[in-house]
Amino acid sequence: MHDQNKIYATTILGIRHKGKAALAGDGQVTLGNTVMKHSALKIRRLYNDTILAGFAGAAADAFTLFERFEEKLERYSGNLARSAVELAKDWRSDKYLRRLEALLVVLDKKNTFIISGTGDIIEPDDDIAAVGSGGSYALAAARSLVKYSDLDAEHIAREALEIAAGICIYTNTNINVDVL
Repeated sequence: MHDQNKIYATTILGIRHKGKAALAGDGQVTLGNTVMKHSALKIRRLYNDTILAGFAGAAADAFTLFERFEEKLERYSGNLARSAVELAKDWRSDKYLRRLEALLVVLDKKNTFIISGTGDIIEPDDDIAAVGSGGSYALAAARSLVKYSDLDAEHIAREALEIAAGICIYTNTNINVDVL
């Protein structure tokens, strides 16, 4: 059995709304019940700055997955859906990759996916994806903000993470947001 805090002690939220895609992540790194860092960067741009990716989980594992995902994006000319499927296949079947403990949120202006090591690729119905310990709080906040505000994707992502940070002890308010 794996350590739940190791995998999920963060919050990542991706949203496509009003023609824009935004990805937000908090900066807290937690080991057990100790905050080790406040300003980690858990999101990045990939494939000529056309794709956003963020992770919840062990940092070293996530960097390995980012590298593999970038290879898939290059091989499939930036096709996000195909690259996600191919990464999930490798992640599930490769003896080394199967041990990696992380979840990825990846999105571009047309698609949003959550990719897991069990081979799951989830495409949310409402163009909002969240992972990590504060993911469900951020997801609920983002859905409410989409429905009851005029905010754009960037501001919804930031505000949803602020709300999650007020609830989840593994999420802080040092929030990074990137927008396509």
